[in-house]
Amino acid sequence: MNPISLLPFVLIIGAFFLLTRSQKKKQQQAVQMRDQLTPGTGVRTIGGMYATVKEIGDDTVTLEVAPGVHAMYAKNAIGAVLEDEEYNRIVHGITDDLTIDTPVVPDDASSLTEDETPKLDLGKKDEPKADEPKGDEPKDGKADGEAGAK
Repeated sequence: MNPISLLPFVLIIGAFFLLTRSQKKKQQQAVQMRDQLTPGTGVRTIGGMYATVKEIGDDTVTLEVAPGVHAMYAKNAIGAVLEDEEYNRIVHGITDDLTIDTPVVPDDASSLTEDETPKLDLGKKDEPKADEPKGDEPKDGKADGEAGAK
């Protein structure tokens, strides 16, 4: 048998070995992360829900998904253990950095104008003056059917 004919098999076996090795490393890191869980830790589930760990069992974890709302999950459902700062920033919107230099974007455009222009009154129209014709009356004072009406 020629050694060159065995080369494709060796390459396939080598690629398979490298892929399974990296997958095993990822699984070990995930198991180690889940073993570090302690009550009060903020987590993100594989479904994208943020919660706080309340109790830890052998294969299950009780999470508080909202104040007073507890749900039981499998430990495998924990996608990430979050740092306290990151959890507070995402869930509660609390940031420790009080010197934010980014401009504040207003909710509407009314605060972007600096001049104090009066607002339009969309209510009733003013009463017509005495010398102006009212409503349907023509300006020249002639009504339909009269002599000289257009």
